[in-house]
Amino acid sequence: METPLAVETEPVESEEISEPPLLTIGCSARSKEFMKRFYPEATLSQWNDWRWQLSHGITTANALSKIITLSPDECISPDVHPGAFPLRITPYYASLIDPQDPAHSIRRTVVPTQDEFLSSPGECQDPLGEDDHSPVPGLVHRYPDRVLFLVTRFCSTFCRYCTRSRMVGRQSTTSSSPSRWSDAIEYIQNHPEVRDILISGGDPLTLPDDVLESLIRRLRRIPHVEMIRIGTKVPVVLPQRITLSLVKMLKKYHPIWMSLHITHPEELTPEMQEATARLADVGIPLGSQTVLLKGINDSVPVIKSLMHGLLRFRIKPYYLYQCDPITGSSHFRTPVSKGLEMIQGLRGHTSGYAVPTYAIDAPGGGGKVPLLPEYVIGRDKDGIILRNYEGKIFRYPDI
Repeated sequence: METPLAVETEPVESEEISEPPLLTIGCSARSKEFMKRFYPEATLSQWNDWRWQLSHGITTANALSKIITLSPDECISPDVHPGAFPLRITPYYASLIDPQDPAHSIRRTVVPTQDEFLSSPGECQDPLGEDDHSPVPGLVHRYPDRVLFLVTRFCSTFCRYCTRSRMVGRQSTTSSSPSRWSDAIEYIQNHPEVRDILISGGDPLTLPDDVLESLIRRLRRIPHVEMIRIGTKVPVVLPQRITLSLVKMLKKYHPIWMSLHITHPEELTPEMQEATARLADVGIPLGSQTVLLKGINDSVPVIKSLMHGLLRFRIKPYYLYQCDPITGSSHFRTPVSKGLEMIQGLRGHTSGYAVPTYAIDAPGGGGKVPLLPEYVIGRDKDGIILRNYEGKIFRYPDI
């Protein structure tokens, strides 16, 4: 019989875990087995507590090596690369990783590798030009009627292809916090054209309920703000955070929308299903944002399985993004033709609701550019010539 392994952990910032214990979601058989083996000292109540999950985040190669067999290419020491993007994985999300296969899809998205230190042409730290479109710290105003509000630099789990790896998890980086929100809120108040706010970070759902509510309440008081959205991966990597008290609080400030960062069908666990059901049940529309990643989700069967699973969870597939060209991302990025292949494999072959918009967030701050396969192939005297999903040709009488 194997001896249970105790995993070393690193405390998280105290401001992130100040909320008192509250009801959380259930625990699957897989999670229970993982907890028994690697966290034998933990109780089920602790495992189901999001603050415990945060405070026991896996942040070192030594801790991770107790859970998975690291390959020579994985988990580079910060002593070798001092500027490396930090490691952080919640125990719950670590339970989804294949411990033996370095090519496992979820594993590749969160475990550092040597490839992160290979810089390719066209890559940069801020490919979307967010810093150049930031009129005040923590606020990005790129589109006419909406702003991106970066309220924290903290995430419970760090994705290796993160667009904001220049700031997320880095203690030396100046970022938004409750003490710095006033300038951003004042900017929104003084710009009546802003009707839509996307709260992001980092991950805003790592904030305690009272802090998050204080922010949303202040934004709701601005007369011209019609819509508040929250961008998060928490229901995927930390579903225990979706407590009954959180959803009760969010319900008070409708319309609240939520964009969920979902990568692979293996993330669609019983815990995630319960978490997203709680959000949907209080009337929060859920949309998915999936990044297309080489060797992870860049096949039609995988994407179709993910999109079908999202619909079962009452999540509308929203965007399929081309991976942003952050420094060291070439091993994650596919050709654009691969993204078009994904859409061709979905359009007409499954429900229209299951087909996301494939888009590139144009480098330099150009915004999202939607891409489609060539369905309009020409025009003649009788109208436009169309190609359908089967490759058949049709004419439409375009007057």
